[in-house]
Amino acid sequence: MAIRNIREIGDEVLNKTCKEVKEITPRIKELIEDMLDTMYEANGVGLAAPQVGILKRIVVIDVTGEDPIVMINPRIVETDGEQTGYEGCLSVPGKNGVVTRPNYVKAVAFNENMEEYEIEGTEILARAICHELDHLDGHLYVEKVEGRLLDSSELEEEFEEDDFEE
Repeated sequence: MAIRNIREIGDEVLNKTCKEVKEITPRIKELIEDMLDTMYEANGVGLAAPQVGILKRIVVIDVTGEDPIVMINPRIVETDGEQTGYEGCLSVPGKNGVVTRPNYVKAVAFNENMEEYEIEGTEILARAICHELDHLDGHLYVEKVEGRLLDSSELEEEFEEDDFEE
C-alpha cells in the first residue's frame, strides 16, 4: 500500500487520546495495511495510529518479523511481574531509555474483521503491547524513562563495552 509519515515527539497529535473504531471501513483497512508497511519500512516492532497522524484506537505489532498482530480498540485486562530494559520509539528517533513494564500482559482487542480476541504476551511482546497502547492515550515512553534518555550511539557503545567485560 503506502508508507506514511511517522509523527515525531513535539507533534501535538501524539499527546491526544484516540477514538474507538466503530466499524471497519475501506479507509480503516487501508490504514491498517499502510501502518504495517510503514512499521516494516522503519524497522519497527510496533506502530500506533496516532504515530501516522490518525486518532483511532488501532495498533500493529510484530516482534518476530513474520507474525503481525492487529489490535483494534485494545485494552489491557491483566498484568503480572516486572521487566526493566531499554526502549525506543519510531516517534522518538535516535533515542533510547530504560523503562519498567509488566513482564506479562493479557489484552482484549478486535481484529480487522471486528472479531474480539484475547492475546497474552510476555517479555518483548508484553513490552510492545504496553508501549503501543500508551500511544492511544497520548503518552510516549519518554514519560516513563528511568534516568536519562540516551542517544542510540551511546547505547551501542554501552553494549559493545559489555561484550568485552568478562
